[in-house]
Amino acid sequence: MSSHSPHGQSPLRTVQVLGGGNAGSSAHVRSLAAGLVARGVRVTVCAPVEADHTYDFRGAGAEHVHVPRSSDPASVAALRAACTDVDLVHAHGLHASFRAVLALSGRRTPLVVTWHNRAYAEGARAHLLRLLERRVAKAAAVVLGTTSDLVDRARRTGARDARLAAVALSGPRPAAEDPDRPRPKMRAELGAIGRPLLIAVGSLERHRGYDVLLDAARAWRRRDPAPLLVIAGEGSLRAELQRRIEDEGLPVRLIGRRDDVGELLAAADLALLPGGEESRSVLAQEALHARVPLVAALAGAVRELVGDAAELVPHGDAQALSEAVVRLLDDPERCERLRESGTRQAATWPSEDDTVAQVLSVYDELTQPLPMI
Repeated sequence: MSSHSPHGQSPLRTVQVLGGGNAGSSAHVRSLAAGLVARGVRVTVCAPVEADHTYDFRGAGAEHVHVPRSSDPASVAALRAACTDVDLVHAHGLHASFRAVLALSGRRTPLVVTWHNRAYAEGARAHLLRLLERRVAKAAAVVLGTTSDLVDRARRTGARDARLAAVALSGPRPAAEDPDRPRPKMRAELGAIGRPLLIAVGSLERHRGYDVLLDAARAWRRRDPAPLLVIAGEGSLRAELQRRIEDEGLPVRLIGRRDDVGELLAAADLALLPGGEESRSVLAQEALHARVPLVAALAGAVRELVGDAAELVPHGDAQALSEAVVRLLDDPERCERLRESGTRQAATWPSEDDTVAQVLSVYDELTQPLPMI
């Protein structure tokens, strides 16, 4: 592939624009930057300074330019300056993409957009998001969607060219079935000695389905011993969920945002994904990689991601979720079959090399000069 110097001239100069939003897209940009730099591409990451502190884009060989998350004129001006004299701009997520559209106004710099997840809003904000989606889809030379649903959405919204993105799960993971992993210590820390440990991970927001999860926990609290459900994440529902846990005596702990999700999963008996139409759920991918049986609500693109390697239940059905958990806790053979099918399913997902190769091929298409007739 003619990636880094398609014209046999200077290296390709690219800007990656990140809103500093979810961990999945931030880790993806870090991985992508490292892969592009290794192939001779010059990369500047425009993201909030906090994102650089967490993901160390400079450590991947990229330059970092601080661009705040807002779309105010100062942020757009900073991004516009960073995009001067580059060959291509690649924005990740809806809000970062909209800032890139504003910053590139009047320029002919090609814009690639990756939609990692569908954006959420209610009421008047939902209408605004649809307008942003349309503006971004029409302005982008190529829209990459992480699931076929997002690709279809981009096409319906006016994208000229929408394709399925190869997106790898980035970052280190604990080795599956590692005999030295600190499982007993983690279980003791969480209070799950002598009882099953269930893990859910994600922001404490309405669309994640935690109300359904607490309803399910109410049903299995009568078991002896009662499984302990640990939820890692932070968000606007924290106080409301904590109040329910205390009022109803639920065997549930909220442990806040954690940076050791791999270790939490390694200690767990089951991973739970109660809702949230995430396009490529990081928890689902981590669970299958770590050989932890997964119970997931049928929402978003979960079936496309996990195939038959998880116990899937109807979205919003607390009874079905509770019954699936109890069934798996009582059926070690079924759990082992899910571990095996999870390993096979994870092997079909794109690698980080696959991701970089696809992105480079798109960059080449958009930056190579047209052949002389």
